[in-house]
Amino acid sequence: MNETIKEHSWIPLILVACASFIITLDSTFMNVSISQVVADLNTDVSTIQLTMSFYTLITAAFMLLSAKLQDIVGKKRLFIIGAVLYGIGTMTAAISTSDTMLFIGWAVIEGIAGALMTPATVSIISGTYSGEKRTFALAIESIMVALSAAVGPIFGGIMTTFLSWRYGFACELIIVIFILVMQNKIPDFVPTESKSDLDITGAIISFIGLILFVIGILMLSEDAIISVSAIILGIIALAIFALFEIKRKRNGKVPLLDMDLFKDKNLRIGSSIIVLSYIVMGGGLFAVSLFLQSVLNLNAFDTGLTTLPLTFGLLIFAVAAPSLIGKLNHKTLMAVGSVIAIIGCLILLYQFRLETTMFDLMPGMFILGSGLGFIMALSTDIALINIPDENQNNASGITTVSQTLGESMGTAIIGVILILGVIGGIIDAVDIYAPQYSENDHIHQDIYNYFQKMGNIDELKSQESIVIAAADIIVQNAMGFVMIVTTILMGVVFALTLRLDDTRIKIR
Repeated sequence: MNETIKEHSWIPLILVACASFIITLDSTFMNVSISQVVADLNTDVSTIQLTMSFYTLITAAFMLLSAKLQDIVGKKRLFIIGAVLYGIGTMTAAISTSDTMLFIGWAVIEGIAGALMTPATVSIISGTYSGEKRTFALAIESIMVALSAAVGPIFGGIMTTFLSWRYGFACELIIVIFILVMQNKIPDFVPTESKSDLDITGAIISFIGLILFVIGILMLSEDAIISVSAIILGIIALAIFALFEIKRKRNGKVPLLDMDLFKDKNLRIGSSIIVLSYIVMGGGLFAVSLFLQSVLNLNAFDTGLTTLPLTFGLLIFAVAAPSLIGKLNHKTLMAVGSVIAIIGCLILLYQFRLETTMFDLMPGMFILGSGLGFIMALSTDIALINIPDENQNNASGITTVSQTLGESMGTAIIGVILILGVIGGIIDAVDIYAPQYSENDHIHQDIYNYFQKMGNIDELKSQESIVIAAADIIVQNAMGFVMIVTTILMGVVFALTLRLDDTRIKIR
């Protein structure tokens, strides 16, 4: 391996960070383009939403297998194979003439490609850099994922408003071509295992478990019984997978996932922090974007502008985090980040009303993003800090699965929280303005249906004052409940950071 590339060039980091950016961007920028896609492809909203969900589903399901394939195929080779597939998928999506063609290109091909590339991005960085450079590189990789999720709405808004959703996929294709042209700048890594070491049975069990679990999460706001059933079955399948892997290792065979890795406290806690922080960011962005578009009636571009302070806070504090490691350790910085994020949530808690403007939300969004910047920049590094080099590929699979699950769970969980908040708001509104109907479930359901159909603030202005006042209570309750939940989640993250090993980065 070229040592100059290994220790001094940032080109490998740039290439894998670009890959992380487009993989996450794919799951966010199309949210604001659904109506145009439906019109262009002569399909329906549910079909496009299903395609979006399956992209996340397929990526998550193949993640553990991909982490192991790095040992058999090689980190760089698997990354490049994934990039080629991604290019094919994004080109297919860009020129789609039907919803089926879009599904194949976007959900299937890009989903598999994303799964192949994602674990490799972390393990390539871990194998290329060391010490403070490794901390900085992992921070940049993590923040590129967070940034792409944050800028996705405004990127999609620009594409949809001024060009076409197809140009979004075309932009991704340009980035893939850049990665492929510059691939020689990525160091080569020798495979450490052979094809005979591949655990096919374990791969199938983990695939089934992850698919059931993610399907259950994605259906949380649609069908509670099926959702919970799928989640439980998924957990059972993953438990069976864990027992199977333990037994396989005891028998002297190479496991798909070495369960002994979970004995490392920092990996366990760090992965949990990753899941929770991505739930907060993904779910929070979803709820705020929904409020801006559905209640304030902002277009996709203005919605993106409103969430931009979160992006700036994320970027500034994530870039600053590695340079502060010499003065403060990971544990302290992540704890500080948790407190900052909690303050941001509490500020936002009181900002959601019918008369709210986009400028009212920006300070809280910036503070929340700033806190998340510290956490996301350092959580992957601290999770992998004690893992031996030979197990980095496996461990990177764990952290990337945690990230993918957090992204998937955020929107679904916060969607349920929003519904519960709306129901709670209706109960409060009825108690205040029509107490005689407090015990009438039919009235509550009628009000729920009425406000679902009524839509945004422009439509509410024509209603009676009592309706506007009731709507204000419902909005405050729903969004307030979301911010309370995100505050609690960040409180859990703070508690988890205190349990991390108080370790400074050591030169490997």
